[in-house]
Amino acid sequence: MAKLALKGGRPVREKPFPSWPIYSEDELKALKEVLESGYWGIGGSRKPEFERRFAEYHGVEYGVAVTNGTAALEISLRAAGIPAGSRVLMPAYTFMATATAAIYANLAPKFVDIDPDTYTIDPSAVEEAITEDVKAIIPVHIAGCPADMERINSIAEKYSLVVVEDACQAWGAEWNGRKVGSYGDLAAFSFQSSKNITSGEGGIILTKDRKLYEVAWSYSNCGRSMKGAWYEHFIPGANCRMTEFQAAILLVQLDRLPEQAEIREDRARYLTSLLSKIDGVTPLKRPEKVTKHAYHIYILRYNSEAFGGLSREAFIEAMRAEGIPCSSGYVPLYKAPAFQNLDRIPFIPNDLSKKMDYSEVSLPNTERACYKESIWFRQTMLLGSRDDMEDIAAAIEKIKENVDEIL
Repeated sequence: MAKLALKGGRPVREKPFPSWPIYSEDELKALKEVLESGYWGIGGSRKPEFERRFAEYHGVEYGVAVTNGTAALEISLRAAGIPAGSRVLMPAYTFMATATAAIYANLAPKFVDIDPDTYTIDPSAVEEAITEDVKAIIPVHIAGCPADMERINSIAEKYSLVVVEDACQAWGAEWNGRKVGSYGDLAAFSFQSSKNITSGEGGIILTKDRKLYEVAWSYSNCGRSMKGAWYEHFIPGANCRMTEFQAAILLVQLDRLPEQAEIREDRARYLTSLLSKIDGVTPLKRPEKVTKHAYHIYILRYNSEAFGGLSREAFIEAMRAEGIPCSSGYVPLYKAPAFQNLDRIPFIPNDLSKKMDYSEVSLPNTERACYKESIWFRQTMLLGSRDDMEDIAAAIEKIKENVDEIL
């Protein structure tokens, strides 16, 4: 009789993991207060309060709350004053917004490889990729794990490069006791539906620099100046303002974030201790200088050979049948259809599109992660109990012990 659920056996787990988003009467009260205030957008107090509190939480002076994380990235790049047509270094193991934000800011993404143990951008690869037309770096704190910001900033200082942190998965994460968002010239965060702090959509730009703050504010607020009249527009900005409803929800979510972050870290450490005993699955390395990990995603590296040659896709299918939701994650951005034939996109100038020919790009660590290794568990699973973490490990062990049923 088959033991694996995929072949008719009983699954390891028949109950769901914690659902998302998590909310309470506090969010309902906050929304009601905004509704009754009459200030649903301009003129309200929640947006500036959230900007201040989120910036303080990350150890910087200024925040500009905007419509989403993509807008936060694009506005950050524009506010930094990077010359149009410049190249921007970034990993290819990231969500497409990291690259599309650069394109919309008239910049050309230049992809570099990742560290095979952490999946964050490899500082050595960054330095090797620097050419005269490279003017900025976007380190991505992938899955909530901070990139090596000390090395990135050292390289940026050496070559006079702008640093814009993509912290869209890394609220409250720390490198060497200092929160992400405080290392770069600017930083972008996201509050999209799946994120660890969410208002459905939304984003924020953080910076320590008053001038950059004012320019980013202007780009998000129709090109106005903080000291100018309402119908004076000084740059061709757009309306990317966050609403009072979003800010009200986020203020409540921000209060809840530290406790949830501690739970995720505890469960991730426990899960790592369990999985480290199983040959063939290796949790991503947590560098010693990562003093806080946001764990938006828990990623492990799968070794097919240890499972008798079972493909990663078949392993994921078997895990899902055992009641453990998981996925394979990204494809390399330079392989995505959106980044092929960019010379045919009407709004991209020819001189820029010529810099975005990725037909010959091949990054071995990125491709191994995308096509063979990476398996993702979403952040809500880490809000479960330690027993839930044991179910994840038990499902992996069960598949390993009974892999012949599939092979």
